[in-house]
Amino acid sequence: MHKIFLSFALLFLSLLSFGQKAATDKKLESQIKQLIQGFQGDVGIYVHHLKKNKEVNIQGDSIFPTASIVKIPILVGIFDKIEKGELQLDQQLLYRASQRYGGSGLMQFFKDSTQVDLKTLVALMLSYSDNVTSIWNQKLAGGGVAINKLMSELQLTQTRVNSQTEGRKPDWERYGWGQTTPKEMADLVTLIRQGKVVSQKSSDQMYRFMGNMFYDERGLSQIPSTVKTASKTGSLDDVRNEVILVNAPKGDYVFSIFTKNNVDKSWGKTNEAEALTRKLSKLLWDYYQ
Repeated sequence: MHKIFLSFALLFLSLLSFGQKAATDKKLESQIKQLIQGFQGDVGIYVHHLKKNKEVNIQGDSIFPTASIVKIPILVGIFDKIEKGELQLDQQLLYRASQRYGGSGLMQFFKDSTQVDLKTLVALMLSYSDNVTSIWNQKLAGGGVAINKLMSELQLTQTRVNSQTEGRKPDWERYGWGQTTPKEMADLVTLIRQGKVVSQKSSDQMYRFMGNMFYDERGLSQIPSTVKTASKTGSLDDVRNEVILVNAPKGDYVFSIFTKNNVDKSWGKTNEAEALTRKLSKLLWDYYQ
């Protein structure tokens, strides 16, 4: 009992320390505001240089649809179950064709009765944003209610799974699969980087999974390939999101850009929101290095 109390106390203190107010970087804020001027849609941006503890928050506390970035909270749910001994990364699972779901990903093309392990499900969910494995992982994690409880424990009050989650139908109708704010998602990735989600070991493993992105045409394309990053994108017709933590030579920084109600609903590199994400990423890399 004493050990359990001590672990909760340490978690509370670490979160309290994490929550120390960062100073606003006025110069960078001005440059970002100029960059997003004229964007045809709603945009929220949060940037935090961890070493300097300076931030920029432009609508960073507004709620946006997560699109596929909901897969980060699902990842946390999976590792919570692993930590408790209820799941193992090497455990074998059976894919059935009845699980097939469209959109992004590879598992929808697997043959019926293919045997896979949990590690493959997690890797496909993160790297290829695979929808089949993401829905599967959400169920394995105990569903949206269990995942949302974990988000609450991390003091993330707006980050929630909505799809197939009891009591969240109105939120699902408004935001889709999940919802969050740019700041909360940047904070979640930062907590993972700092080893404060589930456990140090689980955080390290999650961080490794988030460092292998197939979809690297947006913000990642502006960061040298030799620099370690952890990231996730999310996309719908009128939504383009990305969160990236950069292990930069002069100190880690994290940024997230979320957009919604975008006029440009095209798919491809010329999409206005995707182009804006690349410009923001380049601005931040040049500014900090």
